[in-house]
Amino acid sequence: MKSLSQIAAELQGYDAQALPAGKVNEFLARLVQPVQAAERVGLMDAYERVLAEDVISPFSVPPHDNSAMDGFAFRGADLKADASTQFQVIGTALAGKAWQGTVSSGQCVKIMTGAIMPIGLDTVVPQEMCKVSGDTIEIATGVLKTGDNRRLAGEDLMAGGIALSKGELLAPAAIGLLASLNTSSVEVFRRLKVAYFSTGDEVLSLGQVPREGAIYDSNRYTVIGMLRRWGHEVIDIGVVRDNPEALEAAFMQAAAQADAVITSGGVSVGEADHTKAMMKKLGDVAFWKIAMRPGRPMAVGRISNAKTDDSRYKTSAESYEKDSAEDCILFGLPGNPVATMVTMLAFVRPALLRMSGANPAKYCKAPLYLQAASQENLRKKPGRTEYQRGLVSLAQDGSLQVRTTSSNQGSGVLSSMVQANGLIVLHHEQGNVAVGGLVDVMMFEGVL
Repeated sequence: MKSLSQIAAELQGYDAQALPAGKVNEFLARLVQPVQAAERVGLMDAYERVLAEDVISPFSVPPHDNSAMDGFAFRGADLKADASTQFQVIGTALAGKAWQGTVSSGQCVKIMTGAIMPIGLDTVVPQEMCKVSGDTIEIATGVLKTGDNRRLAGEDLMAGGIALSKGELLAPAAIGLLASLNTSSVEVFRRLKVAYFSTGDEVLSLGQVPREGAIYDSNRYTVIGMLRRWGHEVIDIGVVRDNPEALEAAFMQAAAQADAVITSGGVSVGEADHTKAMMKKLGDVAFWKIAMRPGRPMAVGRISNAKTDDSRYKTSAESYEKDSAEDCILFGLPGNPVATMVTMLAFVRPALLRMSGANPAKYCKAPLYLQAASQENLRKKPGRTEYQRGLVSLAQDGSLQVRTTSSNQGSGVLSSMVQANGLIVLHHEQGNVAVGGLVDVMMFEGVL
């Protein structure tokens, strides 16, 4: 296993003291490893799980050529090139059973959507595209060509082919595809176990009496909410005080039980606190100054599993027992609430997807963006990535437009995240944006 310094040496242009946001996901992709253990679950329980094996189609979908329209089926070769064509209707083909009979030249069969194409017929005219008079239809010249409105057997899936590949994140469309193959259960990777705790003497748990200089812990609820929405098992360790013994116990308990541990607070560069010291003591940890706003300080690394082999830090809950000797991955996030959420979205989520076994090419790179026209002038200096809270809407012409939710884009203004439906991403080398300029937007829908 490579050390963090070895990984950093492999990344051209890496500098932990001035790290571009784009380098973070590249570093994390080399740091984390996917889980190996898998389990079989019923299809109704497979939503948002990651497929642990290829699924082979047991039959072709559709199994027969069938009609894509309600209309009339006939031989395309009977269509006249220079005049309208008439056909005699000799029967009706319904969905769910094959039509029995022989169709001669100049004849057609009325057919319903999804019905099997009668033998020898290859084209369907929608009923609204022809004239019907008794048992005769007339099709104008040039409106159809041979093969129109026919679904071919196996055009969705061929028997023996891969229907879904290992690493697929099972969204509703994938679940529906499995159901169409009469698949009632699938092999999926186990859920990640992710531990979280907040740090700091100034952090209050809910219900505690307010005191001067103290704040109530919002990060615990936003981070755990995001982890649950992403389908992970959460180990909630709560608030840990700035005390060496308490912090060591929390880190060791988390590492003994979890695949990843996330903390917020105590990672500012140059900050002489117990959290940073304990991270350094227990693991191979890098402390970054990321060229971004909000969320500049961040720590990542590993806590060796060998250091957690102490019964004091083991849980009695069987569901939280780790099933491998892999080291625990550590994410030390900034303490300001918006900065915490931004780093979770931009960096932690792609890393956790990779750890979950998801296909790296499809799911585990940097987040995907939409483009929208800015409704205001945006000030930005090149040299860092900025994530501004934005409200995306439809312009009158149907295109996307976006404006910031508040003039105050401070990293502690959590209300601005509630008002937003996405983050305006102004990239590292990008400068000011004028009204109407296109900007990238990371949408919240589906992740927050």
